[in-house]
Amino acid sequence: MAGHSQFKNIMRRKGAQDIKRGKIFTKIAREIIVAAKSGQPDINFNAKLRSVVIKARQAGMAKDRIDAAIAKGAGTGDADNYETVRYEGYGPAGVAIIVEGLTDNRNRTAADLRSIFTKNAGNMGETGSVGFMFQHVGLIEFPAERILEDAMFEAAIDAGAENCETADGVHSITTSIEHFIAARDALAAKFGDPTAAKLVWQPTITAPVGADHTEALMELVEALEDNDDVQEVFTNADFDDAAMQKMSA
Repeated sequence: MAGHSQFKNIMRRKGAQDIKRGKIFTKIAREIIVAAKSGQPDINFNAKLRSVVIKARQAGMAKDRIDAAIAKGAGTGDADNYETVRYEGYGPAGVAIIVEGLTDNRNRTAADLRSIFTKNAGNMGETGSVGFMFQHVGLIEFPAERILEDAMFEAAIDAGAENCETADGVHSITTSIEHFIAARDALAAKFGDPTAAKLVWQPTITAPVGADHTEALMELVEALEDNDDVQEVFTNADFDDAAMQKMSA
């Protein structure tokens, strides 16, 4: 899956250049609001909220903006009624795509995303149309530069993780949904806060993507990620290494 890893690295670099930080903060603020509504507005007693606040801090979000979002979720600020949504579809080369979002208007979001799929050689399907090609797992990431690979692997297994891989300067630990929170907290206690801790859709069946479809797929994913209601986009793309190296240059 080297091509997939390179693709994500390219997307991160392009995202840093093309997407305004304010938009990123707005999306994270929505996550904080929803997390605060789902339990106590205290990161010490709300595991979901703690994960999102860690994400906000890593992104450089100001403390007062984080606090304001928590207050909204707790009902002490202006109310925002967001709900979690998930859409599925196909992109160029038959690549399966799962889109997760937060919206205050399901009809608007569905229409917007359907239009994005259609305009970018894709097709939005029904719920469950591609989900069987993924498994829902926990993902925890730490920088490899400050933690030895063997130490990270041993700690991850001790914490109940299912796997630990090191690539591109990052330790990536995967867990079951049930063990995600416990593993995250155990590893954080040992190594400090992770750079990422979230639930993701990991492909179990991949789709090969040749050089002739790579750019088109990237444009579709970028368009989806740029939508205000979209939080995460997952694909089962298995990219051609040569095409990825060319785009990385």
